Amino acid sequence: MEKIDVRAVFSKSGRAIFISHLDLQRTMQRALKRSGLPVWYSQGFNPHIYLNFPLALSLGISSCTEFMDFSVTEEIDFEKAREKLDLAMPDGISVIKLAEPVHKNQDIGFAEYEMKFYGGSPDEMLEGLEKMMSMETIETEKHSKSKGIVKIDIRPHIEILNAEACGDHLFLTVKLPAGGSLNINANVFADAFSDVSGIEFKSICIERTKILCKNGEKFI
Repeated sequence: MEKIDVRAVFSKSGRAIFISHLDLQRTMQRALKRSGLPVWYSQGFNPHIYLNFPLALSLGISSCTEFMDFSVTEEIDFEKAREKLDLAMPDGISVIKLAEPVHKNQDIGFAEYEMKFYGGSPDEMLEGLEKMMSMETIETEKHSKSKGIVKIDIRPHIEILNAEACGDHLFLTVKLPAGGSLNINANVFADAFSDVSGIEFKSICIERTKILCKNGEKFI
């Protein structure tokens, strides 16, 4: 049976940001079935739709640039297929594009996030950020599948692309390592920022805006 790989680009916002990664897999399987696309199923005793998410998104974070890989059994018109799949999606998830994969999952190296921090004055938060970025080391705990909870220094891996005091909040654009070799969650950065600055944020809004390859190219 012919097997053609397809990569879907989709956004996740609104109430959908509270769909866990496991539930997202189930949601996407149901949507693919409803779409009527000629989806490829795995072979064997218990056939199922093959799905792969190159970089899982943490609960509570929105994104305009998520990726999902699946396969079809025949050639499809990508735009017509996108429309069918988008119609099958629940509120908060929109299919932006379907295309043949260009990069491999192992090529992912970074992710960019836009963050809004509320709590304290914007100037106070900017001072806290300057304090944080002037530190030589920022140790935090990270879960490792092989070693359990380990301490890592995240300071060398944080790149602040933009920082602005905007009315009642601080707006940041942050680039963090992502992928197999090292993955720093945006929430880990936010927690470290709170600890170092001593500010207890009332709310934090985070959106993943880019997934990049190790060489800086956009992942697709």
